[in-house]
Amino acid sequence: MAGIATAPEQLTSAPPRARRRLLSRVPFLIVGLYLLVAVLGPPLIGYDPVNTSLEDRLLPPGSETSTGGTAWFGTDGLGRDVLAQIVHGTRTSVLIGVSTVAISCLVGVVLGAVAGYFRSAVDAVLARVFDILLAFPAILLAIVIAGAFDRSVLLVVVALSATGWISFARVTRGVALSIRERPWVDAARVLGVPRRTILLRHVLPFTAGPVVALATLEFALVVLAEAGLSFLGIGLPASTVSWGQTIANGKEYLEPQWWISTLPGIALSLLIINVGILGDQLTARHRRGRTD
Repeated sequence: MAGIATAPEQLTSAPPRARRRLLSRVPFLIVGLYLLVAVLGPPLIGYDPVNTSLEDRLLPPGSETSTGGTAWFGTDGLGRDVLAQIVHGTRTSVLIGVSTVAISCLVGVVLGAVAGYFRSAVDAVLARVFDILLAFPAILLAIVIAGAFDRSVLLVVVALSATGWISFARVTRGVALSIRERPWVDAARVLGVPRRTILLRHVLPFTAGPVVALATLEFALVVLAEAGLSFLGIGLPASTVSWGQTIANGKEYLEPQWWISTLPGIALSLLIINVGILGDQLTARHRRGRTD
């Protein structure tokens, strides 16, 4: 009918600013979809990592299984459904990513705020600790910690948090050093407000913007590091589904059965890329807010 424009026509006819605003929301939608799959996917798609079906091994995507179902993403060398591994691996990655970032953020913000606001010997000691830990590559330290003990989800979180808190501490310290010289902080200090109250009410709230932006970037790095540890066989146990394990299971079939490693790799790449873009958008928004 005349006068009614389709969705593609509306998009192409929209002003450039409106198109940019629409495209900027794509990472939010994709990351939200991953979170939805992590929460609702595993209950809907059952999966037993120990149970194998050799009759269904190496089925291509869309094949019918021996039980009458459909392997939409194919099966691996042991007959396990690849789609179910991706769905359950999404929950594992999100769980480890959120847990690691939460622990790193808590430790880093507390230490960074204390070091930046109180200065003196506390700042000097923590600054030296930052320098010492930064001398060791984060992934190598995580490999050493993960390889020294039995594999578990808790161990992976601890190994990745061992150096993850440093970035949060440095960012928070920089913000605290700047905020402690502001007039309202000086006024509160003159009025006799306890230093703990000044730190909680007048300093820490200003760290929220940069910390949230950093948390999104750290989440992507944690997910990638966890997949790397599981790919090497020193991350999660076999009973816990991981994208890294699924990719490693298909490395022997890369040419004929490409879907075993390729599809989980695409899922991992999409999450990391969109979380990274989301982090860049939050960082740019924070910088614009500071200049306005």
